Amino acid sequence: MYTKKGYVYIMFNKRNGTLYVGMTSFLKRRVYEHKTKLHSKSFTARYDVDKLGYFEEYPMVIDAIAREKQIKGGSRADKIALIEGMNPNWEDLYDLL
Repeated sequence: MYTKKGYVYIMFNKRNGTLYVGMTSFLKRRVYEHKTKLHSKSFTARYDVDKLGYFEEYPMVIDAIAREKQIKGGSRADKIALIEGMNPNWEDLYDLL
C-alpha cells in the first residue's frame, strides 16, 4: 500500500513577526505558492508571510495532520521555540528543500 508523506511547516514574514502553520504533501511546491502569492487573498499573501522557518516530515499524511493541529493549538511562544530550535537565525529555509 502506498502512503503519502506529510509535512508540517511554519512560515513567517520577519523575525518574531506574523506566523503561519500549515500542512502539505509537497512542501517545496506549497512554500513556492506562498512565496509567489498564488492565492492572492490568502492569509499569507495578505500579511506577506513568505519565508519558511520550520518544518517536520512524517511518513504518513495523517500524522502530519495531527501534528499540525497540535502546533496550531499551542502558544505563539511554542511556535517561536520550534523555529528557533531548528533555525536560530530565522533564515528562509526554502533553498534547503
